Amino acid sequence: MILFRNVLLVITFIISFSTTALCSVLDEIVQNGVLKVGTTGDFPGWSFKNPETNEYEGFDIDLAKKLATDMGVEIEFVATDWKNLVSGVVSSKYHMTSSASITAQRAIVAGYSDSYFGTGTVAMTLTKNLNKINSWDLINNANISVAVTLGTVFENEAKKSFPDAKLVSVEAPAREYQEVLSGRADVSLTSKVDALKLINLYPDLSIINLDEPKNAKLFAILLPRDDQEWINFVNHWIADQKNKGFFAQTAAKFGL
Repeated sequence: MILFRNVLLVITFIISFSTTALCSVLDEIVQNGVLKVGTTGDFPGWSFKNPETNEYEGFDIDLAKKLATDMGVEIEFVATDWKNLVSGVVSSKYHMTSSASITAQRAIVAGYSDSYFGTGTVAMTLTKNLNKINSWDLINNANISVAVTLGTVFENEAKKSFPDAKLVSVEAPAREYQEVLSGRADVSLTSKVDALKLINLYPDLSIINLDEPKNAKLFAILLPRDDQEWINFVNHWIADQKNKGFFAQTAAKFGL
């Protein structure tokens, strides 16, 4: 009888442990009624925290709000930065992120949704400097300083593309383009979609390789790597919204 009782306890423990281990983030979101989204708030047109309203706005923000509405839950934006974007989703600080470029390094530790947008890398400089820095190839020079934001894909791109240039790395909430505006760097790297917004905000900035962006990349949502149920749900939602034209309409709304 004692042996039988012990076997039952072991079986009960295994079932309980398995159920807990297999519980998806999707179940947690539905049960708690809140979708937590990690976002940087420093990406104009995509995720930008408006200092006048103290509210987030942009393509990624509309995307997250739409997903939460379709799930019938509230939305909670969790402030993060590019350096900690991946670790935040891995440590369950939030359930998903706003847009992130797909890279092998990130995919080793975190999961990705299907992609819903593509872009490339451009270099920016002061408009008055375009006469001397007017091509991508001229940047790889010991006399040129290139600014990047820590934790972004552009940090590694700068190291690979411009090994002879001086790398200037800044940590969020600072941004790489601010180094150019202040004269502390000659060039900054960012995505084409970001740069197009920045030149409207800051007329002193210009894009060096507007018509020839480098290192084409896809945007997607970072998700917990081991939660296939949650990944599948988000992918089905993305496919449905692509079919309904949501992404195209939202991109047009923000001029992307």
